[in-house]
Amino acid sequence: MALTKSERRLRIKRRIRKKVSGTTEKPRLTVFRSNAQIYVQFIDDSKGVTLAHASSAAKEIAEKTKITKIEQARLVGQLAAKVALEKGITDVVFDRNGYLYHGRVKALADAAREGGLKI
Repeated sequence: MALTKSERRLRIKRRIRKKVSGTTEKPRLTVFRSNAQIYVQFIDDSKGVTLAHASSAAKEIAEKTKITKIEQARLVGQLAAKVALEKGITDVVFDRNGYLYHGRVKALADAAREGGLKI
């Protein structure tokens, strides 16, 4: 029987997580994408702690109407870079969380790089 879309993503996610983990010096930047929003967390897997986060539900991004989801992801990437740099995070390991590196996920990663993060 064929896998559903969500089962396929979870299988890919587990395969990625075997290889990708964050440390205190180089946390994991993980992306979650819903139909309406996009969320980013900086996670230290050695301690099991979220160091920082950003999302499209943040006030400065949510106020903007009539923007596409890719533009929204780009703004979240810039916000994530700003928040991470304030916390002293410069290097990160990118975890696409089973999503294809395309569209919103790629726009977020590119904006985070432009914001000063080393991915």
